[in-house]
Amino acid sequence: MIDSITYSTLRIGLRVTINFGSHLDIRTFCRRTKESTEHCLNMSSCTSEGVPPPTPITAHASGGGREVLEFVFPGDPHPYTYEVIEQSSRFLLERTKHRPRIGIICGSGLGGLAELLKEKDVFPYEEIPNFPASTVPGHAGRMVIGLLEDVPVICMQGRFHCYEGYALWKCAMPVRVMKLTGVTHIIVTNAAGGLNPAYNVGDIMLLKDHINMQGFAGDSPLKGRNDERFGPRFPAMNNSYDQRLRQLAKQVAKDIGIDQYIREGVYVMLGGPAYETVAELRLLRMLGVDAVGMSTVPEVMVARHCGMTVFAFSLITNECITDYDAQGEANHEEVIETANKRQNDLNLFVTRVVSSMASEMTSANGKNGSVDEN
Repeated sequence: MIDSITYSTLRIGLRVTINFGSHLDIRTFCRRTKESTEHCLNMSSCTSEGVPPPTPITAHASGGGREVLEFVFPGDPHPYTYEVIEQSSRFLLERTKHRPRIGIICGSGLGGLAELLKEKDVFPYEEIPNFPASTVPGHAGRMVIGLLEDVPVICMQGRFHCYEGYALWKCAMPVRVMKLTGVTHIIVTNAAGGLNPAYNVGDIMLLKDHINMQGFAGDSPLKGRNDERFGPRFPAMNNSYDQRLRQLAKQVAKDIGIDQYIREGVYVMLGGPAYETVAELRLLRMLGVDAVGMSTVPEVMVARHCGMTVFAFSLITNECITDYDAQGEANHEEVIETANKRQNDLNLFVTRVVSSMASEMTSANGKNGSVDEN
């Protein structure tokens, strides 16, 4: 009845192709195969308590009508539960003496900051339970915990993107891990294209707002069943970027002599990995966008959902091309090159911002009658 069954591993799960040698009631076969294969995958693929089992997509005929059927079983269609996130955070806390309250996400080419940490503990992503893997050049793929100017921090040396094949919730999953390690404030960085004509390559744009383009299409890192232990079902997103921290960052920039490069604007995340067309960029400019990138928004949304205080900035690594007659093309090498040129300034900038944040947090705790355990 069945000539052969072949299996092929996908980034998002498993594909099963079945070749038939004779006629079969396809509806009966689909029902029985779905039930038996689902049971098999439930037993063998779920290695951690709380990881949802793979859910088969409806089978479809391909190649030979009734003779060939193909099933695709996605590996992670649902967000990880609180208990699974807790496994990741517990893994980190059990292996470091530090108890950071400030988290940092380093964008493309900006991971050098983690090298400045003292007394650091380094965890490659592949060693952390339930963690995805970073595949983009310029992203080292490590979680680093240590002291930045005597302030305990946890630093993501590389992030995850939806264009790598990850769902938005998985791109932002490390933020929840940070939350469960005790982080209350997060600094999110990225490399972005400057769409505002007043911006220059090398400028630093402090995010005051974003446009969630994926949200317009019905996708969100908060999609699915909500766990109140993380945050409310319907979180507010106005004032996502803390105004007080933006003012603090402007003062830091002035103190270290880079205030002439500081901008403040609106960021938009697009799916990537292709860079934008001229028409798309012109549309975004009409919407009030100042900088364009492929990250940050899911992480900020999850951070705000968790009640974390957010500061974010974009390093403007290239000028967006809005002229049909322009000969240049955007490329990732340009992004990395610009980030490397500004690395020293950015490292000093973030270090001073972290020190100022820590001072304010300590002061606030003192006023509230509590003591910072760090």
